Amino acid sequence: MNNYIKIKNLTKKYEKNRSIKVLNDISFNFVSGKTYSIMGPSGSGKSTLLNMLSLIDVPTAGSIEINSHKIKSNNKSENDLIRAKKVGIIYQDKNLLSDFNALENVYLPNLLISNEKQKSIESAKKLIKTIGMSARINHFPNELSGGENQRIAIARALINDPEIILADEPTGSLDANNAKLIFNILFNLKNPKRIIIFATHNRYFANMADCKILMNNGNMQVTDASF
Repeated sequence: MNNYIKIKNLTKKYEKNRSIKVLNDISFNFVSGKTYSIMGPSGSGKSTLLNMLSLIDVPTAGSIEINSHKIKSNNKSENDLIRAKKVGIIYQDKNLLSDFNALENVYLPNLLISNEKQKSIESAKKLIKTIGMSARINHFPNELSGGENQRIAIARALINDPEIILADEPTGSLDANNAKLIFNILFNLKNPKRIIIFATHNRYFANMADCKILMNNGNMQVTDASF
């Protein structure tokens, strides 16, 4: 068993007019080769947890390990490189660059870890073909439907062959047919060396995961984690 991501006593507080604890001393091991769904009401800590795992945000207390490497919250440059190499992120809002076409949106993240532009372009074309979007490769985000944009966003998340895929409500703004298509693509990305973690309000999609996590008031309750 490979406990690839380990979080221990993870806590996140925000200090404004009063102290607000969003994550409450949670510990868990995420195993390679498995899919995880995160459910819970708005404000329960789902997005905060994903932001911690993506190294976009830093915890108030506790630790994160990725492949036995303890993350140092104050080392932004190292964490940016880890994110670029190991983590693919899919947002609810596609978050594509509006001034770049589909192909450019997909291959640009690869240039962060590689100077081989032509190789990046070829890899992006293969990914776009895999998700059935070759005919739209030169279209800009405002020329694509919501479902098409989200498929391009998935290709972009895959360009660096990540070991971790994080998706925050990836179908929250899509109709039922497009939502099903996106989740079919997402689950087809599963492999023994990859962890897929997604937040969703859709119980049907959540139940498809190997392990279901319920967040409530910053606490974590885990079901179906017998592996």
